[in-house]
Amino acid sequence: MAQSELFARDGLLVIDYACTAGPDTKPFAERHERHSVSYVRRGSFAVRSRGETFDLVAGSLFVGHPGDEYICTHDHHVCGDECLSIQLEPELAETIGGSADIWRGVGIPPLADMMVLGELTQSVVRGESDIGIDEAALTFAARFVGLVSGKTRERVSAQARERRRAVDAAGWIEAHSAEEVDLARVARRSGLSTFHFLRVFANVLGVTPHQYLVRARLKHAARLLADEERPVTDIALDVGFADLSNFVRSFRRAAGVSPREFRKVAQGDRKILQERIAATAI
Repeated sequence: MAQSELFARDGLLVIDYACTAGPDTKPFAERHERHSVSYVRRGSFAVRSRGETFDLVAGSLFVGHPGDEYICTHDHHVCGDECLSIQLEPELAETIGGSADIWRGVGIPPLADMMVLGELTQSVVRGESDIGIDEAALTFAARFVGLVSGKTRERVSAQARERRRAVDAAGWIEAHSAEEVDLARVARRSGLSTFHFLRVFANVLGVTPHQYLVRARLKHAARLLADEERPVTDIALDVGFADLSNFVRSFRRAAGVSPREFRKVAQGDRKILQERIAATAI
């Protein structure tokens, strides 16, 4: 696995991971050294920890607690995966807030808020914004704590074949999210009835196929808004939204700011970012 340390200071460590492991790679036990929340920006993998298996796809979060062991497997794809990991020393994690149980969640489903903020953080990493990496990373971690405080994910057992179908479907949805994608189309591709596919997908990944489709579109839109100067309307249509009003409403609901305000944040407007941090403070 290739890794690049992007930031390391004041109890905060930001690392970019690029894994090329595939189905034939022998898994091995690893251990978390710090509190961490990692944003899966590409690919998929599974994590075994605390007696459970979590299937992670683009947009999911991989959460770690110091001392906890985990094993990553790559049964779904041969292309590997990429993650942006935000790691906190205990003192910093305590400052951000939240209970200890928050950092033992292991696998968190794709959440619209986190996908948008994840893409903003990625734009900072790529040097396309003058926001500091530490600013973006701490905003991401604080929002994660705020979202999952007091919430637990219901675990539903699923067979390995069902898990694989759900993860493969999520990868296909993300790759084709700019197209017209409906439940029946993806269910047929997965070889399942519409109802059974809906149940399997939601049970394995924690979101419905349509929820994941909308969040994938928001994820791609956030990247384009951060990287390009094209009109917001063009970006909305390019990522799959049928009209501008629906896109703006969905984006604001996910990010707490309009697409134009998000672009200003990516370009270095710290005032908006500071207001966002204040709004998510515990």
